[in-house]
Amino acid sequence: ASLFAVRMGFPYEDLTTQKSLSLYSEWLNQSCQPNYWKNVVPDSSTSCGPYKRREELTYKEQSSTQRSVHNHDTIGMVVIGVSGTVASGTSTNGAIHKIPGRVGDSPIAGAGSYADSTAGGAAATGDGDIMMRFLPSYQAVEYMRIGIDPTTACQKVISRIQKYAPKFFGAIICANTTGSYGAACNKIPGFTQFHFMVSSPLLSRPAVQVVDCI
Repeated sequence: ASLFAVRMGFPYEDLTTQKSLSLYSEWLNQSCQPNYWKNVVPDSSTSCGPYKRREELTYKEQSSTQRSVHNHDTIGMVVIGVSGTVASGTSTNGAIHKIPGRVGDSPIAGAGSYADSTAGGAAATGDGDIMMRFLPSYQAVEYMRIGIDPTTACQKVISRIQKYAPKFFGAIICANTTGSYGAACNKIPGFTQFHFMVSSPLLSRPAVQVVDCI
């Protein structure tokens, strides 16, 4: 992506900061924890690797000390233009020390976000490695296409994922072509409400909205 940007005329910038260098040094000194590797040898809780696949795979619940709902998040947006065109987009979440080459849900159409100017748009946040398996943003837009209101569309998407991953951390925002909007989130310890911002001609100023997780 960086090489492509430079070839298209963007100036090259070194985005490394003293803070990021400090975080990296601390990470190395703590045996590279957290690093999110699972089912590998040597044990990723005590070693930086390099790793190989474990012969016998086991499932281990990720601990809250490794990944907190408060230490990273995705920035997602759904925008309806004056001509009725709908657009959506997401950033990556900012969780540090991820596996090199990892692709999350943000760049995958229908997972991190999705928009169709004939139906609406949606954007998701949370455990992208889980949510991307269900294309939640695409599914939410398809629900709105058949006339389901945005709030219910968001709730149906979250409920669908809950059946397979009841403890996942995630939320989704939805807006249809009429400007109606909604959101939903999965209720887990420490995450019982989801806050999102709304800007609309019907509001005098941008406002924070809150929904209770289901």
